[in-house]
Amino acid sequence: MDVQLLLARIFDGLANGSTYAMVALALVIIYKATTLINFAQGEMAMLGAFIAYTAWFNFGIPMWGAVILAVILSAILAALVERVLIRPFDPADHLPLVIITLGLFLGINSLAGLIWRLDPLRFPELFPSGNAIDWGTARLSWYTVFTVATILLSLVGLTLLLNKTKVGLAFRAVSSNLESSQLVGIKVGPTLQFGWALAAGVGTLGACVFAANPVLQLEPSYMLRVLIFASAAAALGGLDSLWGALAGGLAVGFVQSVVVQYIPWVPNQMSLAAAAVVLLAVLLFRPAGFFGTAQVSRV
Repeated sequence: MDVQLLLARIFDGLANGSTYAMVALALVIIYKATTLINFAQGEMAMLGAFIAYTAWFNFGIPMWGAVILAVILSAILAALVERVLIRPFDPADHLPLVIITLGLFLGINSLAGLIWRLDPLRFPELFPSGNAIDWGTARLSWYTVFTVATILLSLVGLTLLLNKTKVGLAFRAVSSNLESSQLVGIKVGPTLQFGWALAAGVGTLGACVFAANPVLQLEPSYMLRVLIFASAAAALGGLDSLWGALAGGLAVGFVQSVVVQYIPWVPNQMSLAAAAVVLLAVLLFRPAGFFGTAQVSRV
């Protein structure tokens, strides 16, 4: 076995998995609040990445300042979406909410195409170029190192936010039991709105980091594949587990970059199908994911 090639595949899986984990983290936040998968999460994150690009390219804002601005604007936009389109419906009835998120998916994608056209754009680098490890074909780029650091810092920050602040404790209470939270005086609507804003901010950060990958370009559909892999990652790690999103993202990244590459009868183009197989297997044999909370029902 070529050790250098294996290490190269592992490094690729680490970079991809960290990106999937960032978007999976946003999916987990929404699911914890509403037990709903937001199908528009990837497109909302993509819109945030375009906002960051526009702030940098058209207005000359430094790149990280543009990313922070995009995160804030994405959070505000998601809060408005929750207030106008989500809150009027019964949170227990998921069908209208799923239809709304699918409509948002299509609408945001079309809007981005109208505003920024379909020509690929070069997103500026967020991290230093070059390699931290350079051993033949095995190259660990600084992009991968800082991407992993970004997801770890995001997870630590979210953990502290949800465990050490009043709004975080309120969010955890609502995600645990909606009716009991209402009975003890928690304002459920604004708390869920906070969850949507938080998820949009995290998703936008992940989209910007992904767009900064030197081998990628920014265009309206670039987050579609990421959303599929991130959904598999969230289901694998557990739809209500923040750290499970990281574990699931890394697992899916390694399946895509390592396992698929070393199974001779599986072509490289089947990496997307491999993620679907992982998702199906988890749903069949462990619906709560490896780190998720199993649902307990009274019979």
